Amino acid sequence: MPNNELSIIDDRKITDYLLSETHETGKHKANFFKRFGFDLTDIETFRDALLNHSFEREIEGNKKTPFGKKYKLKCEFKTPDERNPCIVTVWIIENGEESPKFITAYPAN
Repeated sequence: MPNNELSIIDDRKITDYLLSETHETGKHKANFFKRFGFDLTDIETFRDALLNHSFEREIEGNKKTPFGKKYKLKCEFKTPDERNPCIVTVWIIENGEESPKFITAYPAN
């Protein structure tokens, strides 16, 4: 992904969404990610794994949107329990910006 060394992840994407047991959509993702050893007591490990995904995975697809260019990256995701499932992460480089911003992650089909 272009400029992946500049990737940005808002911690709220982790705490209020991906590992949230109360978020309408996120609670299902939280169940998935927690099964592999991630939890709210150590969001740094989760953030680092997401950042590594942006460094190590090839672009599966990209799409130009009115807001910028979205990138979809897929497969092995390093987890605390080392089972490393295949996931998808989605990032956007907004118009006029250089840094990819994390949008979401979910299990790959």
